[in-house]
Amino acid sequence: MSRVKRGVTKLKRRRNILSQVKGYRFGRSTKERVAKEAIAHAGTSAFRDRRTKKREYRHLWTLRINAASRNLGFSYSKLIGELKKKKIGLDRKSLSALAKDYPATFERLTQQLKA
Repeated sequence: MSRVKRGVTKLKRRRNILSQVKGYRFGRSTKERVAKEAIAHAGTSAFRDRRTKKREYRHLWTLRINAASRNLGFSYSKLIGELKKKKIGLDRKSLSALAKDYPATFERLTQQLKA
């Protein structure tokens, strides 16, 4: 069997790893073995925090809807309950946008629910 020298492949792999850890501090940005470890840990944090971000945004939407609806005589749970009863299919993200950016439209929506 013929001999295979791995200089090019090894260098390419090393460059790829070190390009992923640009901006890291100390040995994590220069040493291949430490950099691999850093990438693995960063990946787990990124995976976890993508889910956490979704959770935090939903919580923010709930807070915005609650704050706007209380000024108009509803609590959050009553507002969501009335929306479900009247079969108005607005999700929390769009309700939050209405409450924040278009308060007059949000007020008209709550007036419809009261009637």
